[in-house]
Amino acid sequence: MKSSLKIGSVMGIPIMLHITFLLILPIFTYVFAINPQPFGFKGVEPAVTRYSLSVLTAILLFASIVLHELAHSYMAMRYGVKIESITLFLFGGVSAMEEIPRKPGEEAKMASAGPLTSLVIGFVCLFIYGNLISPNPALSQNPVYLVIWILGVMNLVLGIFNLLPAFPMDGGRVLRSFYARRMSYVKATRSAATVGKFFAILMAIFGVLINNLWFPLIALFIYVGASEEERSTRAEVTLENILVSDIMTRDVVSVSPSMSVEDLVKFMFEKKHMGYPVMEGDNLKGIVTFTDIHRIPYIDRPVSQVSDIMSRNVISVPPDAQASDVLKLITSKNIGRVIVIDNGSVIGILSRTDLVRVLKLRSE
Repeated sequence: MKSSLKIGSVMGIPIMLHITFLLILPIFTYVFAINPQPFGFKGVEPAVTRYSLSVLTAILLFASIVLHELAHSYMAMRYGVKIESITLFLFGGVSAMEEIPRKPGEEAKMASAGPLTSLVIGFVCLFIYGNLISPNPALSQNPVYLVIWILGVMNLVLGIFNLLPAFPMDGGRVLRSFYARRMSYVKATRSAATVGKFFAILMAIFGVLINNLWFPLIALFIYVGASEEERSTRAEVTLENILVSDIMTRDVVSVSPSMSVEDLVKFMFEKKHMGYPVMEGDNLKGIVTFTDIHRIPYIDRPVSQVSDIMSRNVISVPPDAQASDVLKLITSKNIGRVIVIDNGSVIGILSRTDLVRVLKLRSE
């Protein structure tokens, strides 16, 4: 089952709803319904009106998050970065980018575009409410217009929060672009991550002192995000200028599509690899992994063939591809290996394990 559902496209970018979004939308609706004005609709009657306004506010809030991510994506596309999708998750939205611009000025503009969009939305909503709605009792007493106030405040909070100088927020990328004007990209990332971790520690301590659990939870999110950004950046830079042909396994071991699944299990334990290209003569038919085997009950494995469980959509790369790009591909597709193809022929295989081994060797 797919974890995300496409709901449309903007600027050629697919807009996706992750399954976790379906969990958070009712929660936001409930929060708006039980909180008193001006941050909720508690007391609004009948109940159907109260919850309808709460649903509308929650949907418009997440629409604002889409605009926030579209601003990032628009700036990134101006610099030639491909945007695969924008997905709404449990904790907000994420733009799936092919890569982050390395030039400090480009990264700073791309990172700041989202928060600035949120701030503009927030100020416009509050300006409209403060100057057009609030002075008019007929409008200010109508809970429908309270939606504008809530959206204004929430977008201001969203913009300010994302400008905090800590990964994975946009402010962390802005800070890295500042450091990158004075040092290497890896050192700039490390310095920005260190600031983010320090900020997270302070936030956690503050949350403990005021007995508020949310601050330590957000601090954990920031600390992990900063650590992951530092790790992934170091790995990406380490693998730069290394070609797939330099580190791939050339002695490719393949299996036949007619092999039984039971024999495949024995073969895997014998060869000690968890994935193999499926070949019929010189023709690549698919790829089969240990994960595919789990789909077949134990009792059916003697009569089931590799062709019944293999993946026919094979992800492949050319031998002159960059190892750093393959790392991104493997990570984004959540796969364990890619097939290396040159002029239609399988000439090698490159696994996640191979990439990790290179990273360890080059970091020593």
